[in-house]
Amino acid sequence: MGLFSFISNVGKSIFGQGEDEAKAIETLLKKDLGDKINDLKAEFAGGLVTLYGKCDSFATKEKAVLLAGNLKDVERVNDENLESPASEEVTEFYTVKSGDSLWKIAQEFYGNGNKYQEIFEANKEVIKNPDLIYPGQTLRIPKKKE
Repeated sequence: MGLFSFISNVGKSIFGQGEDEAKAIETLLKKDLGDKINDLKAEFAGGLVTLYGKCDSFATKEKAVLLAGNLKDVERVNDENLESPASEEVTEFYTVKSGDSLWKIAQEFYGNGNKYQEIFEANKEVIKNPDLIYPGQTLRIPKKKE
C-alpha cells in the first residue's frame, strides 16, 4: 500500500497520557485488533507513524493503518513494513465530511442508504458507534456487493 495521509488535527487523542507515542499506538492496535498482527511494532516521529509486523489479512492491515491514521497528531502512516496476505477484495478510502452519516455515504457508494451496515462492519474497529463519525475521519468502503 505505502504512505497514507491523514488530517492531523482531528481524531482520538491518545498521546500525552504518560506513555510514549509509539507505545500508545501499539497498545491501541493490540486492543482493537487483538492477535491479528504478530510482531507488532510502531514508530512515531514528526506526525509519521511507521508500522511493522505480520497481519492475518489485508483487511487487518487496512484497519491498522486507519486506526493509527485517525489519531490526533498523526499526519501520515507508512505500512510498507506491515506484511499481509494478498487480497482480491477491493476497498476505497473515504474521508468523512461535515454533514455525512453512514447512511449518506452508503447512498453515495452503493445507491442504497440501508447498506450503511456494510460500511460499519468494515470499520467496526475504527467506528465504535455507527451514529458517531466525525469530519476528517477516514473509512474503508468495501466494493459494492452484488
